[in-house]
Parts: sequence; structure tokens; C-alpha cells
Amino acid sequence: MQREVRFAALVSVGRHPITGRARRAEYDARAVELALSSTDAAQVSLIHAGEDASESLGALRSYIGMGLASLDLLRQPPGADVVPALEARLRELAPQVVLCGARSETGEASGMLPFLLAERLGWPVVSGLAAIESIDADSMTVLQALPRGQRRRLKVRLPAIATVDAAAKSARQSALGPARRGAIRLIEEAVVEDTAAATWSVAPARKRPKRLKIIKAASARDRFKAAAAKAEGGGGQVISGVPADAAAQVVLKLLREEGVLR
Repeated sequence: MQREVRFAALVSVGRHPITGRARRAEYDARAVELALSSTDAAQVSLIHAGEDASESLGALRSYIGMGLASLDLLRQPPGADVVPALEARLRELAPQVVLCGARSETGEASGMLPFLLAERLGWPVVSGLAAIESIDADSMTVLQALPRGQRRRLKVRLPAIATVDAAAKSARQSALGPARRGAIRLIEEAVVEDTAAATWSVAPARKRPKRLKIIKAASARDRFKAAAAKAEGGGGQVISGVPADAAAQVVLKLLREEGVLR
């Protein structure tokens, strides 16, 4: 793997599931770990778009404590669309690979940011990145995590954006000394109001519908066991040569039986 490949890791402020305190986001930390495992720390840029509140700065410094010298904080007020600011910064840095978590732990947490960013930049996007095998001059070979512990090898044209989730390597611990000594550079970018979010109505969360079971495994042994295990159910139905309305009714029936729809 070429050591001069430039990486950018988009990081966010996470939230501890029990205490509610601000922390580094788990999936974003895995993205930083993957970047540090693939190239020198000097070739990795940390980028965060948001407020410069004291609580947020403490959480962001934990990313620096993983072995980096600085973090770029694109100052954006609440209610701003951070995609244009991130796009402008990435065009300026011109990294070959941009890594981020599958979704944030606070805010909208829709998981749409990497896809919206890739659309604006005109770059390919890979979801569920488990590992980077090699990087050539204009492409990289990666392993993508699939359900039931399976892996798929892909060759992706560079520059590209990739999202990281639980299938990737766990993040290293953050050292307090380097985290305090690292620099947080405040960068002023144009502020664009998120007009779409301004029209949304926000309500307290309620119990989510039951989702279809997806098995992910980190080790080769667990992946083999998950792939070789007999699938539950076995009452599948192949729909072929039927009208679209009839096929849709079958799909709706399955979703209701699984509890996804009510």
C-alpha cells in the first residue's frame, strides 16, 4: 500500500448510551483507526463541521489522542447544512480516500451525509467498509461487510468516500496527553441554512418496528459459523411472471408478518 495516500476522516460528537455524556462516536473512531492503519498519521486529516462548544471540543480531542496532531473544525451554527462546508474543505485538501462512520450518534443520524457529499463531489461511495486491502495509483481494493458475516471484495475508483461500521477494526484508546497537546483549527466556511430540516416536525421517539435479523461477525471463525448456519424459516417464495400488484401484496404480507409494518 502506498504510504503517501492522503486520507480524510469525518468525525462527529458521539453520545454515551447510558450517561448521555459527549464522547467520540464509535463508528467515526473506527474510521480514524482504519485510516491510521492504512497510512502515516501525517497523511490523515480530521474534519468536523459543527459548533465549537466546550463539551464538543472535549469529545473531538479524543480523536486527536489516537495519534494525530490536529483537527479542522468547520464552524457551523445549529440548523446549518454542513454538506456544502465539508465539500469546500475536501476540495481544498483533495484527499484520495474519505472515511466516516455509517451514521452519527446525535442529531438527525440519518446516515445520508456521505451519500449527499459523494453526489456533490461526483465520487463513488462504498458502505459497510470492513478493511482496506491495497491502494494503487487510481483505485483501492476493499472488503465490504455483508449480512451473515460474509465479505465482498470491491475495487473502487479514487477519490472515493467509504462508510465504516461495526465490521471494521475496533478503535485504539485515546491518550490524554496527545489529545490535550493537539491543535483544533477553527475554519470559517460559508453557512447554508438547512431549509429541508426547518420544515420537519420533531416528536419524541417511540418504539421502533421489529427489523429483519442481520448477522455481522468480526472474526473469520464467526463469519464461517454465520455463513454456514441454516437460515431461519425456510418458507420462502419465488415470485416470477406475476402482475406487479400481486407481487407487491406478497411483499407487504411478508413485512407485516415480520413486524416491520403494522
